[in-house]
Amino acid sequence: YLLLFNMKKINQFINGKEHLSKSSRFGDIFNPAKGEKIGEVSFANKDDVQLAIDSARAAFPSWAGTPPLTRSRILFKFKELILRDMDKLALELTNEHGKILSDSTGSVTRGMEVVEFACGIPHLLKGEFSENVGSAIDSWSIRQPLGISVGISPFNFPAMVPMWMFVISIACGNCFILKPSEKDPSVPMMLAELLKEAGLPDGVFNVINGDKEAVDLLITDPLVESVSFVGSTPVAEYIYHTSSKHNKRVQSLGGAKNHMVVMPDADLDQVVDGLIGAGYGSAGERCMALSVAVAVGDVGDRLIEKLTPRVQSLKVGPGTDPEVEMGPLISKVHLQKVQSYVDKGVSEGADLLVDGRSIALQGYEDGYFIGGCLFDNVKQDMTIYKEEIFGPVLSVVRQQSFDDALNLINDHEFGNGTTIYTRDGDTARSFTNQCKIGMVGVNVPIPVPMAFHSFGGWKRSLFGDHAMHGMDGVRFFTKLKTVTSRWPTGIRKGAEFIIPTMK
Repeated sequence: YLLLFNMKKINQFINGKEHLSKSSRFGDIFNPAKGEKIGEVSFANKDDVQLAIDSARAAFPSWAGTPPLTRSRILFKFKELILRDMDKLALELTNEHGKILSDSTGSVTRGMEVVEFACGIPHLLKGEFSENVGSAIDSWSIRQPLGISVGISPFNFPAMVPMWMFVISIACGNCFILKPSEKDPSVPMMLAELLKEAGLPDGVFNVINGDKEAVDLLITDPLVESVSFVGSTPVAEYIYHTSSKHNKRVQSLGGAKNHMVVMPDADLDQVVDGLIGAGYGSAGERCMALSVAVAVGDVGDRLIEKLTPRVQSLKVGPGTDPEVEMGPLISKVHLQKVQSYVDKGVSEGADLLVDGRSIALQGYEDGYFIGGCLFDNVKQDMTIYKEEIFGPVLSVVRQQSFDDALNLINDHEFGNGTTIYTRDGDTARSFTNQCKIGMVGVNVPIPVPMAFHSFGGWKRSLFGDHAMHGMDGVRFFTKLKTVTSRWPTGIRKGAEFIIPTMK
């Protein structure tokens, strides 16, 4: 990006270099801790989007024909550069998103783990071979790239989620166009520069900054073969239906309402540690945040007794302060939205034990801060239980039995992640087997799969047949081709009118 009068200006990254758009539309970039504008991002117009698509189309034949081992070596170099610039990436992420530096570093690391997985792409693309499926007939399968892939990523993970998308795609031989969040676009542009430095050919990876106008152009263009999305459920559903209507394969990840089931035999110190980190880390702006604690049997009072003082003592402040545990929300609008959910919880009769709405930080009065909020006796029909708040608001729901807790979780419209804390193996096994959730933890607060497994929820948390990264990612970004072959022996038998069979 360019620094103009101490104000950053983010443009587009097309065909291996920064592209200055002629668009007159732009968005403001803010530092959430200070509540002040720190830059602008140009919103791509139709010509910018078309240029990115043309660039990807021109680069695709050569990149698809590049040996997977060569692609892998570029990714190895990309990983080295991420490690070199880890502190810069984390700081930029914190400045534009607000999460604490250690969390920013961790999220970049989780993205880099997908790079490590994709470095093994020569092995991952291997097909299957069967000899003599018929007399002197062999059959084998191969996986080939799709063409142009599009990724639309959210504001809360501007490094990790894009890498979940584009790394696997380009490793498989596709060209990729990323449309990151306009709220914190600097890190994706930095990643584009690192890919260029690593030796990625021009046009293989492009970044289009913008809003819905750019998104709609990308997901309806006939040259785009696949669309990946992470965001809220209403938008995920729109992306899925619109993209599918235009004959694209789609992986579209939506919202969540992740529950932690706390059994009476659970280690409550571990439970509270888990809830504090997973419920309030990143100010609750995670699709894997724990936003509901389901207290089973008589554990509720003991849980509240231990949990309340921990929430009250959360250290809130700018993400660059190493002593801080929770930073600001992403924007003033989102702060007001989260505050309105807390208001709604009170008005609907939940018990607000810790109220973070009135927090004030000296020197950061204009920042988008809210303290940790804790509700008890939340009911299934309350708004704060039903809807994704995406903020540091934890609801405690009390249930009489394990079956009641399981049914509560299975009845919710979202099915992204869940976890259970218990010392009983039978209870844990029953829970993991019977819950209708895509990602499940046992005494683990944030059960995000490692890169060599796949990330994705159930129900209205995922639209499409494929989860992200892991082997599901490889399958999503490739087309399967099966070849059946027989070499003539010189003896012609004439036409055959049946499918080849064993003889």
